[in-house]
Amino acid sequence: MKHPVRAVLTLFFLLTAWFTEAQQPMNALSARERHIVNIGMYTAAGDMPALKEALEAGLDGGLAVNEIKEILVQLYAYCGFPRSLNALGCFMEVMQERAAKGIADTAGALPGPMPEGASLDFGTANQTKLCGAPVRGALFEFAPAIDTFLKAHLFGDIFARDSLDWKTREVATIAALAAMRGTGSQLGSHIAIGRRNGVTEEQVREILQTVRSRTVSDFPLGQPNTAYAAYFTGQSYLAPLTGDGRLGVPVANVTFEPGCRNNWHSHTGGQLLVAVGGVGYYQERGKPARRLMPGDVVEIPPDAEHWHGAAPDSWFAHLAIECNPQTNKNTWLEPVSDAEYAAATT
Repeated sequence: MKHPVRAVLTLFFLLTAWFTEAQQPMNALSARERHIVNIGMYTAAGDMPALKEALEAGLDGGLAVNEIKEILVQLYAYCGFPRSLNALGCFMEVMQERAAKGIADTAGALPGPMPEGASLDFGTANQTKLCGAPVRGALFEFAPAIDTFLKAHLFGDIFARDSLDWKTREVATIAALAAMRGTGSQLGSHIAIGRRNGVTEEQVREILQTVRSRTVSDFPLGQPNTAYAAYFTGQSYLAPLTGDGRLGVPVANVTFEPGCRNNWHSHTGGQLLVAVGGVGYYQERGKPARRLMPGDVVEIPPDAEHWHGAAPDSWFAHLAIECNPQTNKNTWLEPVSDAEYAAATT
């Protein structure tokens, strides 16, 4: 490479200011539920400017003030008091600004009376109904206090509040968990709970696509990578970032859904990858796989056979920068087998 990697990175990260996200055609969720997804994910991500826009859109789209308050209060149980309090503060400012403009938003219903009895008892019953069976496990035996807090407070004090139905609560929860790192187990559990309480497979997919496409990186998701679908296992998306010829260096953001990877392949002129979101893997033929996190750079030598893609449980995005573009040619080879992928990612 003639140019230092740092200079290349600086140049291409500046491209983020030049693009807006491509929107994917999805329609499994209602308009109301899409607003709730946006509110949930931006609360969990701590993105206050985006949350403010989502709150405004939700109010304009018919969400009631008390519905939104209830969502933001519940989310403290999943993304912590700091994010919840910040979101509520943001919402308070939105309401003050709208009141100053003379906008009268629908207040909506407040929660009714709580069930009779101890919250631990009706919370345990709620948890069992939500999950389809009593919840037990070694973790709760190891730390009984957290089991009590979950049953009495989360599934009792919170889920017993009837101003939001359980499906709505799960839509918001799935969106919030999907927007955070390190919550894969909890996300899987709440997807299962959501399915039991009216969230369809198509709606789950739309929630995850919406959240990942807007939070996996600062670069646009692009469109489904249909032109190269034959060379990928799983779903990928492609967003060309250059192409007018002024720089002479093709750059694209490639996003992989969990478990997606491309075939073994090589480039006669080499390639530079810059990880920009999620968790991924890169492997050259005959060498150990390399785990990739945002900020990692891979310099791929000319003609080196390799593959790259997402971790099994994470979306992944990288910039693909073509070196020596005037003469660089790709050679696509066989798919990465499930056994090869499992060995590389475990």
